Amino acid sequence: MSTVAKLLARKQVLLERLEGDPGPNEREEIQALLAQIETALNLLEPGDAAGPSDE
Repeated sequence: MSTVAKLLARKQVLLERLEGDPGPNEREEIQALLAQIETALNLLEPGDAAGPSDE
């Protein structure tokens, strides 16, 4: 699994946790983790996001 795929999978899990109506402390923690994931995704080079090559 690529780095991008791992980040996107983790992001999905966190978004699902947010839908479960967490308490205020947990919500803040989830939002901070989501911000870190977004930053990591934005820092990855476009070639990294393309996934495996067809070689």
